[in-house]
This record gives sequence, C-alpha cells and structure tokens, in this order.
Amino acid sequence: MTLSQDPNLARQRKDDHARLALDQQTEAKVSPFDEVRFIHHSFNQTNYDRIDLSTKWANHKHAVPFYINGMTGGSDFTKQYNEKLSLVAAATGLPIATGSMSIALKDPNVIDSFTIMRQNNPDGFVMTNLGAHHSLENAKRVIDMIQADALQIHVNIPQEVVMPEGDRDYSMWLKNIEAMVQELDIPVIVKEVGFGMSRKTIQQLIDIGVENIDVSGRGGTNFVTIENDRRTKLDLSALSNWGQTTPESLIAAAPYQQQVNLLASGCITDFTHIVKAIAMGAQAAGMSGKMLHFVNELGVDQTIELIESWKEAIQLMMLLLGVETISELQEVDWYATGNLNTFANNYSTK
Repeated sequence: MTLSQDPNLARQRKDDHARLALDQQTEAKVSPFDEVRFIHHSFNQTNYDRIDLSTKWANHKHAVPFYINGMTGGSDFTKQYNEKLSLVAAATGLPIATGSMSIALKDPNVIDSFTIMRQNNPDGFVMTNLGAHHSLENAKRVIDMIQADALQIHVNIPQEVVMPEGDRDYSMWLKNIEAMVQELDIPVIVKEVGFGMSRKTIQQLIDIGVENIDVSGRGGTNFVTIENDRRTKLDLSALSNWGQTTPESLIAAAPYQQQVNLLASGCITDFTHIVKAIAMGAQAAGMSGKMLHFVNELGVDQTIELIESWKEAIQLMMLLLGVETISELQEVDWYATGNLNTFANNYSTK
C-alpha cells in the first residue's frame, strides 16, 4: 500500500492541509492587489439604490460577486470547518466549493465530511472538487455524493511536485478535463490552486471547451509551503514563490474576457480585492484560506455579519467608482504600479 492509498495517512494529510493553511493566515502579507490603483473621477451619475451585485458564471446567476472556494474536508477534524462554512454560505447566499473529494472515492468513512455541505445548504450553489488526474466516472461519483451544481477541477502541478506522495505524471490531465466538459450535464470550472495561469494555459483550456476558469494566483494559501512543511527530506522551500499572482494572471487573461467566464482567487482577503479583481475582468472572486480563518476565529454568526458588511462595502465602492452593475465595474479605469506594472509591460505570450 502506498502513502496515497493508506486511508489514515490520507486523512492526516487533509488535517495537515487545514492546520498549515490556518497557520499561514497569521502571517503578515503584502497583497499584490495593492499594486492595482483606481483612477478617481469627480462626478458620476450613479444611484446607490440601483446598484446590482449580481453576476453570472457556471450557467447560473449569483446574487453576489464572491464565493467560498474549496479547501477542506476528508476527516473528522476538517468536517467541522465544512459544517461552519456551509452554514455561512446558506445564510449569505455565497456559492461554495468542497475541498478535493478524491479521498471520498476511496474512504467511505469520510464522505459525511463533504455531504454536510449540501445538508446544511440544500438550496445553495455547491461545487464539488477533484484533481485533473481523475476519470469521468470518478467525477460523476462525487457529483452524485453532494448533488453538486458544478464541478471544480483543480490543477496543481507545483503542489504535486513538492508533495511527498504527489503524482509524477500529468500527461492525461487535459484529456480528462475535455471528457468531463463534453460529457457532464453540469458546468465545469477549471481552477489553479494558487500558482496562477498563463495565456498559454487559458488558450489550452478554451481549445478543449472550458467555459469557466479560476486563475487562482500566488499570494494566498501557499501549497508549496504547505507540502514542503510536510516533507522530512529534500527541502524545496526555494520554490515557494513559484507562479504568477492573481493580478498578473488577470492581466494575462485579459484577451479572453469575452470567450470565458474568468474567476479570481488567491490573495483575496477583503472587499477591495474583490472589487479590483472584477475591475480586472473577473466575474467573481473566491476565498478559501481567509474564510477558513474567519470561521475558525470568529465563528459562524460573526462571519455572516462580516460577509453582509462586505456586500454593503462593495456597493459603496461601486458608488464611488460610478457604476451600477458588475459589467460596468469591469470597464472602470485602473492602472498597475510596481512589480505588476513591470509584468504588464513585459509579459510574453509564449
């Protein structure tokens, strides 16, 4: 039996991921979104009462332009977080995703750590999550487990490389994704896990029919660091800054805004980042580690209050920017400073 097949070790890995992700939330970070600045105009014709936060992606209209991204589940320890997060989603109307459900395909004892999300949120938009190495049949199985409204397929080569028990062959990933896009009757969302996406990557996904892409850039939960902390030999911490940030990925994705629904996660930690991500072309912004931190530190009720306050804050920022809809927000004037400006001026399409 390999490490990845041992159910006890697999559950421990899930616990390690949640614990180490929470540890990262206590670290002081500078957000790459700080290098995105809005141009202020002194007059506008916007009426606050007409501001509409709704957006559309994955064939659904969503009332608010942010969501709880997938991270956890697969053990008794992580079940408590999925329970809390799903209660928050049900109360606020936020779409929500499970963490990877690979473990549930092998270990029936942990299925309830994922199904709790649908149990607590029967009418909400709930996404299931699998890695790109999985088959169409496995995708159908996890979709059925939670009656998922959409499937997130995560791509995570840097994480796999650093993970002690990670996969070492990625040759079938695009073919697997293509099969799921063609055969499943629910929307498919392809997401990175915090390493960003290039134009080449986005074009490859468009070529196989993907319509929803979460660019999920560097700057949020760092899975290279998480997996390196789990290693007992061969320190790979030098790879901890691998990949593109979320703003860099959105700049790379700009030519494709009319072809796919772009989503942005990674280093989204407050309402200003949500607004900036949308202004850069995203339909919505996702948070995982930060939401995990909120429910862990604040509890369910205070997290709900915080999210409700963010909805109002986003409306006020839209008023400040002179826009009433998400599509108008995507047209506002902004510019890049610092390293982001350098990236924008030098990025290669190769």
